[in-house]
Amino acid sequence: MSRFVHVDYPTTHAGVARFERGLKSLAATVRSFDGARGAATLMLAAVVSALLVIANEVVTTWTEGHLLAAWMALWAIGFAALALFAAPARRLGAALGRNLKAWSARRKQAAADQQLWAVALTDARVMADLSRAMSSAAERDIKQYY
Repeated sequence: MSRFVHVDYPTTHAGVARFERGLKSLAATVRSFDGARGAATLMLAAVVSALLVIANEVVTTWTEGHLLAAWMALWAIGFAALALFAAPARRLGAALGRNLKAWSARRKQAAADQQLWAVALTDARVMADLSRAMSSAAERDIKQYY
């Protein structure tokens, strides 16, 4: 008499599966990161911390009797700064992000143009195509100007 034993062993390790899920979650977090919002938050924190340092310098000159009122004023200044500078800091961060993307695109375009020019210097057909394209663009500009 023979007996068959079928044991189902897991094909994946639980720790490896957990690690892979963590990596996927981290990748999703990185993909959803908004640089403009992070820059705006960083600038807002810098402005608010500068205001709080100034307010703290004013608070330290007061006498001990008014210390609670001084701390209340310090926190009021901090929250007011957060409320006042949140939108401008967000706009500034978004503008910086747009400018950085435009600068990066211009750099990539310049590098591609330089690479095409290097190829054109070694290949007469490419140089002829570039020459034709530049002359037609110049003619278009002249016609548009007049």
